[in-house]
Amino acid sequence: MKSIAPILTVLAAMVALWYAAVAPMNIRVALDSAERAGETVTPATPLARQEVSVWRLMAQNPGQIAEGYALDRPRLPTPAQVGQELWKTTGDMALDGRAFSKRSLIYHGWITLKSTFWGFLLGTAVGLAGAVAIVYWRVVDMSLMPWAIISQTVPIVALAPMIIVLSSQIGIEGRDLPKAIISAYLCYFPVLVGMVKGLRSPTASQLDLLETYNASGAQAFWKLRLPASIPYLFTSLKIGIAAALVGTIVGELPTGAISGLGARILIGDQFGTPLAIWAALFAAAILAGGLVTLLDLLQRMTLRRMGMGAGA
Repeated sequence: MKSIAPILTVLAAMVALWYAAVAPMNIRVALDSAERAGETVTPATPLARQEVSVWRLMAQNPGQIAEGYALDRPRLPTPAQVGQELWKTTGDMALDGRAFSKRSLIYHGWITLKSTFWGFLLGTAVGLAGAVAIVYWRVVDMSLMPWAIISQTVPIVALAPMIIVLSSQIGIEGRDLPKAIISAYLCYFPVLVGMVKGLRSPTASQLDLLETYNASGAQAFWKLRLPASIPYLFTSLKIGIAAALVGTIVGELPTGAISGLGARILIGDQFGTPLAIWAALFAAAILAGGLVTLLDLLQRMTLRRMGMGAGA
């Protein structure tokens, strides 16, 4: 309970702030709707209301504040509305046997998860290989690491369309591979940095001890450097899997995809359905939380088997 209480406190504060923000965000929409319904609002015209702050609109039209919490297409939906939309497109459909319907977020989450998985594997492999090369070859350390850092300064929203266009130019069909590449681009860097730190974590005295045993470089890697880097690896993987999911969603936006959580966000924006956008965002957050939790459980099992504490 000591660890859960702060989390619940922060969550309650976030929900309270969210509900408080709904009224000023939706007051203009509520007044426009009330005007179309023939009700009297102040100011009387949308153009005049644009010149007035939301706080003054709320003070002049207190009876319309509650309407902002029940709009069909609000600028900012309430947590309850998002929860209802999320349940309608996940649990409700699953109970009706339509879990993999094209309207179900479970189906779209699965499409996004597949590309995330392949991008995560690719990014992890590149990060591990780069980390080993940096630790064992100084020339690679001097040349590769600066470029790896610079690569993360390029906005992914600008890079994603370039990767997709280049993929089509070299004859790569389909959208899965470009999405996986974009996912791997965001994933490899935390793995690279974390593993470099982990592989360099053994102390000089530990390395000297292996030299006194006449251990080879491979033996030092497998017996000392790699086991010492496992806690760093799992920490990096938890960051990397979340980054990979973000990369996949970003990769779905410029491809014109009709499946995936990124596609649902884009379609919701195009058709003016904020609830669909927020439900997809929450589905992505839940998916990321589940993946990170799964890696955390795997970390605890691995460290326990190695004789290390879970917090090592």
